[in-house]
Amino acid sequence: MNKQNRLVNEYDKFLDCVHCGLCLPACPTYSELGVEMDSPRGRIHLMRAYADGRIDLTENFVEHINKCLDCRACETACPAGVHYGSLVEAARAEIVEKRPPVFLKRLFRDLLFKRFLPSKIALSFLFLPLHLYQKLGLQKFFRFLRLPKILPAKLQTMETLIPTLPSFFLKRKLKSHMPARGKPKYRVALLTGCVMNEIFTHINVATARVLNESGCDVLIPPNQTCCGALQVHGGERLTAEKLARQNINTFDELEVDAIIINSAGCGAQLKEYAELLANDPVYKERAKEFTTKVKDVHEFLANILIEPDLGVINSRIAYHDACHLAHGQGVREQPRELMNLSPGIELVELQESEWCCGSAGIYNITQPEMADKLLKRKIEHVKNADPDVIATGNPGCILQMQLGLRQVGKDVEVVHPIEILDRAYQLRANEIADNKK
Repeated sequence: MNKQNRLVNEYDKFLDCVHCGLCLPACPTYSELGVEMDSPRGRIHLMRAYADGRIDLTENFVEHINKCLDCRACETACPAGVHYGSLVEAARAEIVEKRPPVFLKRLFRDLLFKRFLPSKIALSFLFLPLHLYQKLGLQKFFRFLRLPKILPAKLQTMETLIPTLPSFFLKRKLKSHMPARGKPKYRVALLTGCVMNEIFTHINVATARVLNESGCDVLIPPNQTCCGALQVHGGERLTAEKLARQNINTFDELEVDAIIINSAGCGAQLKEYAELLANDPVYKERAKEFTTKVKDVHEFLANILIEPDLGVINSRIAYHDACHLAHGQGVREQPRELMNLSPGIELVELQESEWCCGSAGIYNITQPEMADKLLKRKIEHVKNADPDVIATGNPGCILQMQLGLRQVGKDVEVVHPIEILDRAYQLRANEIADNKK
């Protein structure tokens, strides 16, 4: 057995797989391609063969591992409880270490994973040209002339994903301490994220407002950093470990009841810090304690008594289960329960609601063909449900769904469920204010 690779350390997890095949119909890539090596069972076979020293890190191996969405749907389907996500993430770390990318690709990865995502200042500077690109009308002009078509394929994909960015100054509303309305019942910390806080600042603001309305003092520590999810998915495990230590140090300084996350991918990653740092003698136990406090915002709000008297929102809403919320965290009913608190809302179920939309971190950039197939499948279900609004709890899903709807010319708003709750609170506040006049 080759003892020089990361997958040897995961060997017991291979033995949990009984090769029953119940994961196959749950796997999006297997469903689309019908190839055994593009199923969880097939990939486990490949990874175990590599751990045994029977095969090398060939191009074929890398292709099948990288085609995985890491959506965790197979974990939900698996009767044996195989921790497939940690296996494929270990395999990707092995690929990055033993088959490092060519210079330019390596440079791009280093800038993205090690420089921009962990630094709020660097990320703000990175997004400044995008703000100007939109504010000056260049995006509309270039798209009208179809100039993005001359860009390289991956840059084209990135350009098409750019949503309308919130005001550059909206972040000023997020203070280090945002007090509860009325007497505080809970003290919580909010992880605002990296890209989340640049593209979806309004969701962070809405989250803080809803928590305040629900009796929570909200703390937003300035020294927090990227959660490390994109790094882990991309095989940059050492960078993710470094980020995890920084977040543990930062949030450990706060005496809070919960650490609140509003991004499915970030939440799943933070809840797995104990596994990420399992071999760190200094942080192993601290990571375990940290994860006990991490709560998805829907999960937290559904378990506390919040104001039931909300404004009326007359909308037909379809809810898409983000993979790392449904499969990664087991949070499914809570977002639906919270949206149903507002009178007038009609929740409609999407067919294959828990089926990946193709976003999967940066999968829609690295594997655009497969991502596009999954997106078209998802949008067909949206068209059949015919909602006014789509709600989903992950930023990547929001971007992906917005792209798919633009492609078919369908005018459907895509929002985070917390935005629905925030609107309902604001409508009720406006009603009360009008009645006092």
